[in-house]
Amino acid sequence: MSSLSRRDFLKLASLTAASTALAACAPAQQSAAPSAVANPTSVPTYPPPTPVAPVPPEELPDLATIVFGRLAFGARAGEREEFISLGETDEARLQAWVEAQLQPDLLEDVEFESRYQQAKFETLHKSLAELVYDHIVNNPYDDNDDRHWQWFVLPSDELVEATFLRAVYSRKQLQELLADFWHNHFNVYGWDEDVTPAFASYDRDVIRANIFGNFRQMLEAMASHPSMLFYLNNRSNSDAGPNENFARELFELHTLGAENYLGVRDPIGVEKDAGGLAIGYVDNDVYEAARCFTGWRVDDDIWDGEDDVDKTGSFLYYRPWHDRFNKIILGRYIPADQPDLKDGRDVLDMLSAHPGTATYISRKLCRRFVSDNPPESIVRTAAQTFLDAKDAPDQLRQVYRAILLSDEFRATWGGKLKRPFEFAANVLRALNADFIRLPGGARWTYEMMGQPIFGHHPPDGYPDTAEAWANTMATLYGWNFITGITENWLADDDHPEKTIHVDVRAETPADLRSAAAIADYWIQRIFGRPLSGESRQALVDFLRESASAEEELSDDHLNWRLPGMVELALMSPEMRLR
Repeated sequence: MSSLSRRDFLKLASLTAASTALAACAPAQQSAAPSAVANPTSVPTYPPPTPVAPVPPEELPDLATIVFGRLAFGARAGEREEFISLGETDEARLQAWVEAQLQPDLLEDVEFESRYQQAKFETLHKSLAELVYDHIVNNPYDDNDDRHWQWFVLPSDELVEATFLRAVYSRKQLQELLADFWHNHFNVYGWDEDVTPAFASYDRDVIRANIFGNFRQMLEAMASHPSMLFYLNNRSNSDAGPNENFARELFELHTLGAENYLGVRDPIGVEKDAGGLAIGYVDNDVYEAARCFTGWRVDDDIWDGEDDVDKTGSFLYYRPWHDRFNKIILGRYIPADQPDLKDGRDVLDMLSAHPGTATYISRKLCRRFVSDNPPESIVRTAAQTFLDAKDAPDQLRQVYRAILLSDEFRATWGGKLKRPFEFAANVLRALNADFIRLPGGARWTYEMMGQPIFGHHPPDGYPDTAEAWANTMATLYGWNFITGITENWLADDDHPEKTIHVDVRAETPADLRSAAAIADYWIQRIFGRPLSGESRQALVDFLRESASAEEELSDDHLNWRLPGMVELALMSPEMRLR
């Protein structure tokens, strides 16, 4: 794939925004340009660009850029200055910021909480039992009424809106990135018909309740939640008809990872570690684990003759379905006729304490927060912390701390790309966008970038490498999103209460009037560091048009050109770096 210079990328970005993106987002009747200003300078016609992965900078940026680029959804106006005020050295600032983020309950979150209350979500406060009763068992609308489906999916729909609201306005930025991490790690497709009404409970009671807690506790909360039981089919796992879907993903995706899969081998011959567990897993471990989880189902009363099953939609251990006989998992013997739930819990105990799990989880966290190929030194440090704190109620908090305060965290930049969710939230934060409920047009344009919230069908979650997101769809619809948001085009005609507003002119200090001064202000605000001379000059030239770089520009000129300059800055390759 050929590379593009920054200047060419900016030219191509401006062309696409002026043609494809603008045509797709613009309302039918666009306002004319102010009469005092000439039409924008024409640009030559280029073919549609082929996006390429941005080239990492040769030198590390300042620490604030690394922190807000990898531990937050970008910085809002004033947050970099707040970070710098936290200490006299980078080390002191990082420690103060990370420690505050690791204790989110102690952070004041006034703006987010105010907007959350204004949103008036109908379903997100409901318990699991209430969600099941209100939206499944007692849905007030007939099956052939469109409102039946709308009411059925409303909890998941509102959860998407709340997720965006948190990412953009909450001061608990690390918590929100971690919620996204664990949702992808324990992925459930949130729009599955059997999942969606109760999915808000999965987010609240499984993911968010355990983000800073103990992995073993999170593992069981996940394994016993109806959303996962439906999604990976354990709801039907019985001794008469074993289903290995959940057991396989438990090993391959949730704990040991494929890196510890030893293939189709005789389990008797697998080497043991110092704790007496097999060093990896084989297919037979999956089959035996599936037997351990027989009877872990949902209280859903879908089978005839089950007088002791109701319709609460909650977790149910159903002894008549459980395979009561002995098993062997990872070389460890599980006797027959154990107490209720103990077979499955023994499996969760073994997996959560396994060194392979510690390494696999730690590597994924380091890939999320350090680099696509993190140094083995920080992976080993995090894995040892994971094992040392395996019984601690704040085990995961300790692991995050070990990673985020490491030298390795501060020593890398630019090798990762923002995924669409991070990119979109970053755009909204940089522009100080004002919204309560995200308009349908904004949400649709975002989803076309390729990462619908809770919308990944396979159980592996969205990919977390730059290669996966250096593609045309993510780039083009990212530009469309930038343009539509900045120009205030993405309204929701069917829901007038869902609006989003951006005023780039009001966000620019009134005393800045020249193209050079305004470009430098927005470069610092968006990126927190200088751009290359070519990129900066492209922004200045776009804004000044025929004026000089230092000339004071008229109000009409700024009203016409300034939004486009900001859009161009947000479309630059540097915007995508993590």
